[in-house]
Amino acid sequence: MATLPNPLPTLAADPGGRALGMHLPAGTLVDATDDGPWHEPLLWCADERTGPGGWTALEPARRVGLLPVLLDVGGGHGGPDRWQLLPGEVSYAGDHDAEEVLAEYWEEYAAEGDPWPGPARPLPRAGDPDVTAARTADALLDDGGPLKDPRLALVPARRSADIPTAIGWTGPAHHEGDTARLSAVLRSWEDRFGIRLVALGFDHLLVSVAAPPATTADAEAVAAEHFAFCPDNIRQGGDAALRAYAEHQVLNQRAWQFWWD
Repeated sequence: MATLPNPLPTLAADPGGRALGMHLPAGTLVDATDDGPWHEPLLWCADERTGPGGWTALEPARRVGLLPVLLDVGGGHGGPDRWQLLPGEVSYAGDHDAEEVLAEYWEEYAAEGDPWPGPARPLPRAGDPDVTAARTADALLDDGGPLKDPRLALVPARRSADIPTAIGWTGPAHHEGDTARLSAVLRSWEDRFGIRLVALGFDHLLVSVAAPPATTADAEAVAAEHFAFCPDNIRQGGDAALRAYAEHQVLNQRAWQFWWD
């Protein structure tokens, strides 16, 4: 697959991004990986925390192939230059089937003999996914919520789901070594539930949800996918833990959070 041109190198001589139609705050281009400097910047990250409205201010970047995301540089792990990124070790998300990926994870982590229930059905959207993402980002920038120190960032990617793969994110390394397989699942969730990747940390991510499950049955079906995607979210506990997770973390929730040990 042909890759998109990376507009980030232009920010080296034009830090404010005016040539790209933007007005960026002070920020840093990151090319650091676990194997040494990458051949081009992987992302741009603001140097300071920005308040509500900062996400929307980055919207013009979409026209040149840059997508906004919040990077959590708190929690003792530092910024993305210290995240052990490995962009050269990932495949292409489009080469993976989301249902096959989830089924494989389920077989590995579910209780023995508990069959894969299959994918959850697509749900009707209650709003525009990008508007939902902006509102979620504003809430995180306003009070932080689960993020310790969120910073606005821009990543060259075709779609939100591909952001972890584009930078070679290794947060779920103990669960999955090829982040493109997780991006394949996120792509499917974009299509079925209107999710957008809003925040990424050293070992956690958060997505906004424009089509959240509104019934217990749908929530439990989605919770099964969450368990396969990120077993650490639910840990052990069998069906009772999965039902409780569905009720409290999935049903009518406009944001889903995932964390890998």
